[in-house]
Amino acid sequence: MAASFLPSSFLGVFLFLTCFVYLNGSTSTTRHYKFNIRMQNVTRLCETKSIITVNGKFPGPRVVAREGDRVVIKVVNHVSKNITIHWHGIRQLQSAWADGPAYITQCPIQPGQSYVYNFTITGQRGTLWYHAHISWIRATLYGPIIILPKRHESYPFVKPYKEIPIIFGEWWKADPEAVINQAIQTGAGPNNSDTYTINGFPGPSKNCSANETYRLKVKPGKTYLLRMINAALNDELFFRIANHTFIVVDTDASYVKPFKTDTIYIAPGQTSNVLLKTKNFKPNAKYLMAARPYSTAASGTFDNTTVISVLEYDVGKTTVANSSIKALPVPPLPQINATTFVANWTNGLRSLANARFPANVPQTTQRRFFFALGLGTTPCPKNQTCQGPTNQTKFAAGINNVSFTMPTTSLLNAHFLRQSNGVYTTDFPTTPLNPYNYTGTTPNNTMMTNGTKVVVLPYNTTVELVMQGTSTLGAENHPLHLHGYNFFVVGQGSGNFNSTTDPPNFNLVDPVERNTVGVPSGGWVAIRFRADNPGVWFMHCHIEIHITWGLRMAWVVNDGKLSNQKLPPPPADLPTC
Repeated sequence: MAASFLPSSFLGVFLFLTCFVYLNGSTSTTRHYKFNIRMQNVTRLCETKSIITVNGKFPGPRVVAREGDRVVIKVVNHVSKNITIHWHGIRQLQSAWADGPAYITQCPIQPGQSYVYNFTITGQRGTLWYHAHISWIRATLYGPIIILPKRHESYPFVKPYKEIPIIFGEWWKADPEAVINQAIQTGAGPNNSDTYTINGFPGPSKNCSANETYRLKVKPGKTYLLRMINAALNDELFFRIANHTFIVVDTDASYVKPFKTDTIYIAPGQTSNVLLKTKNFKPNAKYLMAARPYSTAASGTFDNTTVISVLEYDVGKTTVANSSIKALPVPPLPQINATTFVANWTNGLRSLANARFPANVPQTTQRRFFFALGLGTTPCPKNQTCQGPTNQTKFAAGINNVSFTMPTTSLLNAHFLRQSNGVYTTDFPTTPLNPYNYTGTTPNNTMMTNGTKVVVLPYNTTVELVMQGTSTLGAENHPLHLHGYNFFVVGQGSGNFNSTTDPPNFNLVDPVERNTVGVPSGGWVAIRFRADNPGVWFMHCHIEIHITWGLRMAWVVNDGKLSNQKLPPPPADLPTC
């Protein structure tokens, strides 16, 4: 099962056709892949179960391309469940039909059916990832997207000896679909996962699972590029390697000013490229790599475990005995609720912002929005017993008190055909209807309203969005992901956002560029972007239970006047509902 992560060939066994075309004197490539969605038996935590995979691999195979390449991926659904795949972080310029979220840009691929995702990678290089974007299927259906620089272009840092994906996941012994279905039925929180994983392996958390440990073999005195992805469903993570440090060079496929750290913080949906310089240790020296959660949620509501794997200095053919792993010291990690560490980490990220990689931050904005987001409740249906936070309620989550109701058809198709009536409305509140002390005492009324509401933007609108975390039913960090766009994180702070005193401190010079940003627990974050990509774009918390409860919305970006500013018609094989 680990074969797809061995550093043998970046093209992988599923790249079955490559053809070259010449544009403006440079070489670009069309890369074709075929994804067969199948059930596969795997053994984890000493038990074997059948999971949904891509081409029988867990995690899934690499998708590898260069900046400027066209990627064509045929997805064939061989399982009994509906499937979509989202190419997380890909800008999808004029290719919104390929974005992937179910009932937003497409209807799902039904059993026995297929769909071809076709997109060009423009202005991006680094690490992104793909995952199922329907229900909780992404618990096992995910894999890395590796975007290399254009041919004959180099990294803005030392060339690594090898490049290795490090993907964090979450594992349930039970079927994750059954876990979320039970939570939806009862209105309570879902059962926690049983362990985290590193590249699909849980490590020796049980005596019998010692052989289920990921091993990263390295050579002394070399520089490795670790392409890190947090594919966990519900938890942000800290990661550390004993006796080693990292240099962070990239987040969400955007270069950053390099900085040194011994601990990585990464939220669900986020990616980060880090350089690991190995030392001149003796042959077969070994060190533990460990990850555990960051959370400000109540104790017992998240998986409070530590996953470990092994870094081995591979000089000879000797391997580390499984029995010796537990004798190695676990590297110390920040406290689970280390909000100061997380704030310092996120404040320290800065774009390169140089001539080669400029930070094109909108200096002025045409539309400003204020979104208060967090948890709440909805009434328990009649003739049903619910186990929500208060008597006969169900947990809900939302933005500006609206819990987003998923449609039963594609929002993008309805928008393109101008048939939105009965599908969605354009009255999403751009500020809270009833302002309150967002980080203070929980208000008496925690009920959410429900609706399929969107915000409509003219093409090329410059947008400033302040996202305010709330303490209603508990303050939590919310990693918000915006589809179809990168954005600049121009400010963040604790407590309630102050529209008078906080904006003068915004960083409009070199803010970090991301596609997923944490809204701080008990605080706020401000982002800016230019709406230059026509289509319908999902925005949601990447903690899966929060998106299930409704912490999501959509932006509709209208066409521009020029042909290259318009959404093309849908492909002929677009799935139907």
